[in-house]
Amino acid sequence: MPKTSNNLKQTADPVSPTSMIANGNTAIKWYGVALVVLILDQLSKQYFLKTLVEEGNSISVIEPILNWTLAYNRGAAFSLLANQGGWQKFFFAGLALLVSSFLIWYIRKVPRSAKLLSLALAMILGGAIGNLIDRMVYGHVIDFIHVHYANQWHYPVFNLADCGVVGGCMLMLFDMFVLEGKRNKHSEEVKPSKDTNSNANGAGQEK
Repeated sequence: MPKTSNNLKQTADPVSPTSMIANGNTAIKWYGVALVVLILDQLSKQYFLKTLVEEGNSISVIEPILNWTLAYNRGAAFSLLANQGGWQKFFFAGLALLVSSFLIWYIRKVPRSAKLLSLALAMILGGAIGNLIDRMVYGHVIDFIHVHYANQWHYPVFNLADCGVVGGCMLMLFDMFVLEGKRNKHSEEVKPSKDTNSNANGAGQEK
């Protein structure tokens, strides 16, 4: 029987199939990122509660565009629905709890290679839990970052949790429109390589 090992030598896959393995237990490091966002958010809120004391008090930081201004938000991010009758407190608390639970589960399912997506979800998770704690403890969210222009134009006062949520959403969109296609192409290249090796192995066994 002629030797075929030299002609049908197996080659390593050009793309590692492990790149699409889910985070699983390694998701703990992304939960750590969420915890960092949460701690920074809560510490900053406690600091400005003690510094500014009463709602509406303000300290100029960079004239004429940035102040620290203590504000209580009873609505969603950036004061959405803040002027409703009070039902929104329970609605947004429940929504934040559902979103946080989903993110805790979903981060485990994200491919390990999708590090930017995992980071984005971790930032959103930390921000969501940060504002959820405020609603459960105080009945409102504590905001203090006040961007404006010469007191003529005012952006809704926000906090570090909002920064985590918005920043995470921006990273997630970048991953969706730029990186996800590359990952899918990456994984598709693995399949032909595997099929080629399987056919080669089969041919060798027949001989």
